Amino acid sequence: MADTLHVGLARVSVDDVAHVALVENGVATPLPEFNGSMVDLIVGGTDRLNEARELARGASRIGVELSAVRLLAPIDRFRRDVICAGWNYWAHFEESKGKREGQDVDKPNAPTFFTKAPDVVIGPTDPIGWDPRISVKWDYEAEIAVIIGKTCRSVPVDAALEYVFGYCLANDVSQRDLQRRHGGQWFKGKSIDATMPLGPWIIPADTFTPDDVQLSCVVNGELRQNASTKLMAFSIAELIAEASFGMTLYAGDVLLTGTPAGIGNAMEPPCYLVEGDEVVVSATGMGELHNRFVRADLYGASDVIIGGAKA
Repeated sequence: MADTLHVGLARVSVDDVAHVALVENGVATPLPEFNGSMVDLIVGGTDRLNEARELARGASRIGVELSAVRLLAPIDRFRRDVICAGWNYWAHFEESKGKREGQDVDKPNAPTFFTKAPDVVIGPTDPIGWDPRISVKWDYEAEIAVIIGKTCRSVPVDAALEYVFGYCLANDVSQRDLQRRHGGQWFKGKSIDATMPLGPWIIPADTFTPDDVQLSCVVNGELRQNASTKLMAFSIAELIAEASFGMTLYAGDVLLTGTPAGIGNAMEPPCYLVEGDEVVVSATGMGELHNRFVRADLYGASDVIIGGAKA
């Protein structure tokens, strides 16, 4: 677990009922007043956030050890796709040169955006579905996720952070062969169901700024990614300003901010994820995502051929 745990807001399952909960010092305090909806809390703004804090710390509240609850993905519903920034650490951009299967581009002068379908999202300890008939090039990407707090459009850089509700972690699991398969756009190779852990909780922006936190990814006990967020090519404020340029961002939207160097696809030889692999994503003061790849039937009755032969 990353050091110095900040107070966070999570969604937890207690006796199969979802609750918003305040997490502090390893204890989750469920808040049934919010009907399990983090998005409703976010839309309610500062007043609703402060109400949650006051309720959780009331004398009559009873907390539950985190080990006794199931942590759910903190965002419970989506108005649109998950918005993502690619190549937002220059070392990551450089490590993949010549390994993009004919899709290399010049170093971008502005953020590179793509999206992931909302059904990718799973909880911070849930199994990641893995099916070699869907892809033979499964990869990891540790990222900081921004949760938009107020609906906005065309916001300036110097005001952009005013629209952030909070921050959490994400693992942008990717299928590199699918990512290259569809004409140079990444949507399909980033949108396989139940493959993107999110969480473990949201740290409110009024208590935390991830300008210089150490973001890491460990695979089967081996450190693969480890970099400070200060190495981002475009700051979080710049990403929000660019993403909102002429386009409405909604309260509750999720924006991934890019991954540092160390992905499996860039290793020599490439090292892709397989059934049973354990991936831990963490960042200073933000907790961790702890997920294992478990075989699942994602192929179904499809007759699409990947990797040269139908499995």
